[in-house]
Amino acid sequence: MALPAKRRATYADLLEVPDHKVAEIVGGDLVVSPRPAIPHAKASSALGFVVGGPFGYGAGGPGGWIILDEPELHLGKDVLVPDLAGWRRERMPVAPQAAYVTLAPDWLCEVISPSTEKLDRADKLPIYGQEGVAHVWLVNPLLRTLEVYRLDSSHWVLLHTFAGNNKVRAEPFDAVEIDLTLLWPET
Repeated sequence: MALPAKRRATYADLLEVPDHKVAEIVGGDLVVSPRPAIPHAKASSALGFVVGGPFGYGAGGPGGWIILDEPELHLGKDVLVPDLAGWRRERMPVAPQAAYVTLAPDWLCEVISPSTEKLDRADKLPIYGQEGVAHVWLVNPLLRTLEVYRLDSSHWVLLHTFAGNNKVRAEPFDAVEIDLTLLWPET
């Protein structure tokens, strides 16, 4: 006896999820995650400031980007919410007025937590590659690491794994030095 076909999650399913959760549609499945813990939120907020200032607003850097915190991305049939995403202004001159973006970003960052690591690495990273996101950063505030990936012919290439309290330059924002100590929880 054949099993009944699995129903694809819909946007209506996503809207029914309580506001204190993060809801995404990944590969047709509704995925609900808890809101980030404080180390996760601190890393994401700090990185948004560190990258957004010089690249999003041109403060001490080249500008030329739109950087958004937790944008809702509608990529094909998937609805994803990375921690940060950025678009080069030549591809997206102004941010859309809708509650979501359908244009794949040029860069994005997922802040890894124990509850989302499999989702971010195994489920979302391939979708980002299929949609042509050129750069992905994976930040782990508990391990104090920054992994920098570049898409190369539909395959992710790990360019660098930075760790600890170093000052680094990382694609595509290598025009400005990033002090990793700003991302980590206080000890």
